[in-house]
Amino acid sequence: MRTTQYSGMNKDNDVSERPPVWRLVHEATEHLAGPMTYAEIKDYIRTNYGDINDSTMTCQIVVCSVNHPSRIHYPENKKARSCDSQYDFLFHTGRGRVERYNPQVHGDWEIWADEYGKLSVRKAGLGPSEEEQEDTAGENVFCFPLESHLRDFIAANLSELGPAGAALQLYEDGNGRDGIEYPTAVGPIDILATDPAGNLVVFELKLSKGPDRAVGQILRYMGWVKKVLAGNKTVSGVIVAQQATDKLKFAVSLVPSISVFEYRLRFDLDEVKL
Repeated sequence: MRTTQYSGMNKDNDVSERPPVWRLVHEATEHLAGPMTYAEIKDYIRTNYGDINDSTMTCQIVVCSVNHPSRIHYPENKKARSCDSQYDFLFHTGRGRVERYNPQVHGDWEIWADEYGKLSVRKAGLGPSEEEQEDTAGENVFCFPLESHLRDFIAANLSELGPAGAALQLYEDGNGRDGIEYPTAVGPIDILATDPAGNLVVFELKLSKGPDRAVGQILRYMGWVKKVLAGNKTVSGVIVAQQATDKLKFAVSLVPSISVFEYRLRFDLDEVKL
C-alpha cells in the first residue's frame, strides 16, 4: 500500500497541505477497485493520511456517488447538470457500498430539476431514479409528490413559518450539508432547522404515518440530535399534519418539547376574461 508524507497525521497536525477529502476518496477507490464498502475506503484514507473525521468521509462518498439521492443536499451538487464533473466517480450499489462509476455500465446520470426547481438524481433523459424511494438508513420511504412539495415549501419559508414566531433557518453542518432530509444514524430527518439562539428544531411531516409512528420517529430523531449535534443547545420538535387527530394530540400532550401544526391547501380557479 502506498504511503505518503501525511501518513500518521493526527488531528493536532497542520493539514493545510492535505488534499481535499473528496480527492482522498478518489485515490482510495482507484486503489481498491471493484465493489467496496465505505469502511474499506475510510480505512485506506486513515492508513495513508491519518485521523480524518468519519462523517466528513461519509459525506464526500455521498457527494461523489452519481445515483445517491442525498448528494443534491451538498454544495457541489446544488445545480442541475450532467454527471461528468470531478465529483462524479462513484456509483451507489447498496447500503454502505459503492463501486467506480462507469457510464458504459451504469448509464449516463444527471442531477435534474423538475418544473418546480426540485432537484433529484436520475439516468439522463429518464424519470426520477428508483434510488429516491430508498431511505439511506435502510428503511423504505414512500415519497409522495405532495410530501416533497410540502417539505420544500416549509424549508423555503422557515423564517415565516417557525413555531411561536421564531425566525428559523435550515441547519447547515461543517460539510456544507443542509437540513433537508438530513441523514442520521437513525434515519433521515425531514427538516432540521435552527432558531436565532442556535437551538435545534426537528420537523416531521405526517402524511401516511400513523400518530404513534410519527411521534416515535420524531422522538428518535430528537434524541439523536441532542446527543450528536446539540451540545448545550435545546432540541424541540414540530409535527406537521394535514389534520391533527385526537390520537396525535394525546400522543404529544405529555411531551412539551413537541408542537403540532396543521397545514391547509387552497386551490382556486379564476375565469380569465377574454
